[in-house]
Amino acid sequence: MTDGQTNKTLHAFLWSFIEKAGLQGIQFFISIVLARLLLPEQYGLIGMLVVFLAVSQSFLDSGFGSALIQKQNANHVDECSIFYFNIVVGFIAAGILCLLAPAIARFYNEPQLKSLTMFLSLNIVVNSFGLIQATILTKQLDFKTQAKISIFTVILSGPVGIVLAYNGFGVWSLAIQQVCSNAIRTVLLWVFCVWRPSLTFSFSALRQLFAYGSRLLASGLLDRVFENIYSVIIGKLFTAASLGHYSRALSLQQLPASVLTDIVSRVTFPLFSGMQYEYDQLKNVFRKVLTSLAYINFPVFVGLAVVAKPLVVVLLTDKWLPCVPFLQLLAILGLMYPLHAIHLNMLKALGRSDLFFRLEVIKKIFIAVVIAITWRYGISAMIIGQVLLSFVAYYLNSYYTAQLIYYSFFEQIKDLISPVLLSGMMGIIVYSVNYLPFINNFILLGIQILAGFISYLFLSYCFKPFAYRTLMEIIYKKRKLNEALTSGG
Repeated sequence: MTDGQTNKTLHAFLWSFIEKAGLQGIQFFISIVLARLLLPEQYGLIGMLVVFLAVSQSFLDSGFGSALIQKQNANHVDECSIFYFNIVVGFIAAGILCLLAPAIARFYNEPQLKSLTMFLSLNIVVNSFGLIQATILTKQLDFKTQAKISIFTVILSGPVGIVLAYNGFGVWSLAIQQVCSNAIRTVLLWVFCVWRPSLTFSFSALRQLFAYGSRLLASGLLDRVFENIYSVIIGKLFTAASLGHYSRALSLQQLPASVLTDIVSRVTFPLFSGMQYEYDQLKNVFRKVLTSLAYINFPVFVGLAVVAKPLVVVLLTDKWLPCVPFLQLLAILGLMYPLHAIHLNMLKALGRSDLFFRLEVIKKIFIAVVIAITWRYGISAMIIGQVLLSFVAYYLNSYYTAQLIYYSFFEQIKDLISPVLLSGMMGIIVYSVNYLPFINNFILLGIQILAGFISYLFLSYCFKPFAYRTLMEIIYKKRKLNEALTSGG
């Protein structure tokens, strides 16, 4: 990349990180307060609806938005056509969800779910009015504006849920908070984004985007269904409290996982799309992103698995202890999330939504087989199946990357060995802290986090893996560029 591209990419990563880290940090604080006020079974009720809401939402944010980002010469007619199409789809999806509400309640044998489903369907309609603005900001790599919007949204909507939970609204405090959050975010997107629709619509524009976007839409639907299929099965076969424990463990795992994965997805897709015909440069950039992600992501999740028990006790109290083994297994699963994301973004950026869809179908067949084998052995066995499947999925994702940019699976594994070994050594050091005498879990957790941070930095300095050298090089270039700009000014 040129210095200008590097600087723009660094700013995109920085502001996307500020948005996601700030957003997740505030949401994390709010979720901790809510978890102390609410019961696991109340979270379980919301968890039962996740798949239905996610599938409905995927009709909006899968396919055409990505097609708009990938298309190099997209114009205002394309944008307006997608905007109006999203609104129509939003009302249709919400209407279907309302019609299905009684059946969903009967499926889980939970009468409350009928009214909850109908109320939460408002999210689909509200979100449809702001998706094109969010897509345009992403295409422009304007994550600074999105950071402001997201953080303001959480600051304004979070207290609503806390006040309602404190006053005994139970599961409705979570539902009302969700709708308020989406409504506030949509309003802020209109306030901060200068784009406005005009009275123009073109079926021809939609048809041009359909060939690329339809496959991503189908892939998105598959992904949303199977991403949440575990919640459906756990909610159906086990108790609401068991689903609540699983959902809480999943939310703790997704705090770091979603930050990195969302940043990677949002930044690398437009970045890769901008150099989609420069294969040598793509391979070089892809390798640096892959190794840097592993260098950052692996120690986070190894550490999360090791400190799971004191973390849950300190943050959520003893009533959530059953979620600890789920969290430890899900932490292993979280190792791979961002790595999957950049492989799939490479296929999208190169316009190969056909390969993207083919991969998703293959992986979903594997998921169905794994669920059929593991469900009878309990929730932990189902998660272990997910973990094993994640490693298989990485090989499948990397197969096409190897074909398109000539970066083979074995080259990738070789590049990933260093962060794996460093994270493993750090994990052993952090785990050994358990054998020292401590007064309480709070002190134990603090010492373990500090020991992990210091030991990983020390090991990195001693062994200097490729990702460490890459990050140091980027920081050095950034500093030299700032010095040049300052001296020039």
